[in-house]
Amino acid sequence: MKRDALLTNEIDSVATALADLARGQEAAFERGGGVERIVVGEDIPFGHKFALADIAEGATVLKYGEAIGRATAFIGRGMHVHVHNLESMRGRGDLAGQGGGAKK
Repeated sequence: MKRDALLTNEIDSVATALADLARGQEAAFERGGGVERIVVGEDIPFGHKFALADIAEGATVLKYGEAIGRATAFIGRGMHVHVHNLESMRGRGDLAGQGGGAKK
Protein backbone atom coordinates (compact mmCIF):
# COMPACT_ATOMS: atom_id res chain seq x y z
CA MET A 1 0.00 0.00 0.00
CA LYS A 2 1.21 3.50 -0.83
CA ARG A 3 2.12 5.64 2.16
CA ASP A 4 1.52 9.39 1.93
CA ALA A 5 3.14 10.34 5.22
CA LEU A 6 5.83 9.19 7.60
CA LEU A 7 5.41 8.76 11.35
CA THR A 8 8.88 8.46 12.87
CA ASN A 9 7.81 7.43 16.38
CA GLU A 10 4.51 6.00 17.59
CA ILE A 11 4.14 8.71 20.27
CA ASP A 12 4.53 11.57 17.76
CA SER A 13 1.74 14.10 17.45
CA VAL A 14 2.65 14.91 13.83
CA ALA A 15 3.44 13.04 10.62
CA THR A 16 5.49 14.29 7.66
CA ALA A 17 4.07 14.46 4.13
CA LEU A 18 5.97 12.28 1.64
CA ALA A 19 4.42 14.22 -1.26
CA ASP A 20 2.33 17.35 -1.65
CA LEU A 21 -1.05 16.63 -0.03
CA ALA A 22 -4.20 18.48 -1.07
CA ARG A 23 -6.90 19.67 1.31
CA GLY A 24 -9.48 16.89 1.71
CA GLN A 25 -7.04 14.17 0.61
CA GLU A 26 -6.77 11.04 2.69
CA ALA A 27 -3.19 10.42 3.83
CA ALA A 28 -2.03 6.94 4.83
CA PHE A 29 0.80 6.27 7.30
CA GLU A 30 2.07 3.34 9.38
CA ARG A 31 1.68 3.11 13.14
CA GLY A 32 2.11 0.08 15.34
CA GLY A 33 2.44 -2.30 12.40
CA GLY A 34 -0.83 -1.16 10.85
CA VAL A 35 -1.92 1.52 8.43
CA GLU A 36 -3.87 4.56 9.61
CA ARG A 37 -5.52 7.21 7.48
CA ILE A 38 -6.31 10.83 8.09
CA VAL A 39 -7.99 13.46 5.95
CA VAL A 40 -5.81 16.56 5.75
CA GLY A 41 -7.63 19.82 6.42
CA GLU A 42 -5.49 22.04 4.23
CA ASP A 43 -2.76 21.75 1.62
CA ILE A 44 0.38 20.22 3.12
CA PRO A 45 3.61 20.69 1.15
CA PHE A 46 6.05 17.81 0.71
CA GLY A 47 8.26 17.47 3.80
CA HIS A 48 5.95 19.47 6.05
CA LYS A 49 4.14 18.23 9.14
CA PHE A 50 0.45 17.82 9.92
CA ALA A 51 -1.32 17.08 13.19
CA LEU A 52 -2.50 13.54 13.86
CA ALA A 53 -4.94 14.73 16.54
CA ASP A 54 -6.07 18.09 17.87
CA ILE A 55 -3.19 19.95 19.54
CA ALA A 56 -4.10 22.56 22.14
CA GLU A 57 -2.48 25.98 22.19
CA GLY A 58 0.60 25.75 24.42
CA ALA A 59 0.87 21.96 24.07
CA THR A 60 4.18 20.29 23.32
CA VAL A 61 4.47 18.92 19.78
CA LEU A 62 6.31 15.62 19.40
CA LYS A 63 8.31 14.35 16.41
CA TYR A 64 11.03 11.66 16.47
CA GLY A 65 9.63 10.82 19.93
CA GLU A 66 11.01 14.18 21.15
CA ALA A 67 9.58 17.61 21.86
CA ILE A 68 10.20 19.81 18.81
CA GLY A 69 8.27 22.84 19.98
CA ARG A 70 5.10 24.28 21.42
CA ALA A 71 1.85 25.08 19.61
CA THR A 72 1.27 28.85 19.48
CA ALA A 73 -2.38 28.32 18.52
CA PHE A 74 -4.90 25.49 18.44
CA ILE A 75 -4.00 23.04 15.64
CA GLY A 76 -6.82 20.80 14.45
CA ARG A 77 -6.42 17.19 13.35
CA GLY A 78 -5.09 17.09 9.78
CA MET A 79 -3.91 20.70 9.80
CA HIS A 80 -0.50 22.01 8.73
CA VAL A 81 2.06 22.33 11.54
CA HIS A 82 4.79 24.85 10.73
CA VAL A 83 6.28 28.17 11.86
CA HIS A 84 2.87 29.89 11.76
CA ASN A 85 1.58 27.75 14.66
CA LEU A 86 4.69 26.16 16.21
CA GLU A 87 7.59 27.73 18.06
CA SER A 88 10.83 25.97 18.84
CA MET A 89 11.76 25.44 22.48
CA ARG A 90 15.34 24.39 21.77
CA GLY A 91 18.30 26.65 22.39
CA ARG A 92 16.09 29.42 23.78
CA GLY A 93 17.78 31.23 26.65
CA ASP A 94 14.48 32.95 27.45
CA LEU A 95 13.04 29.52 28.29
CA ALA A 96 15.89 28.35 30.54
CA GLY A 97 14.46 26.31 33.38
CA GLN A 98 11.26 25.60 31.40
CA GLY A 99 12.53 22.56 29.51
CA GLY A 100 13.66 24.52 26.46
CA GLY A 101 16.70 26.50 27.43
CA ALA A 102 20.31 25.76 26.72
CA LYS A 103 21.79 22.98 28.85
CA LYS A 104 24.61 23.85 31.21
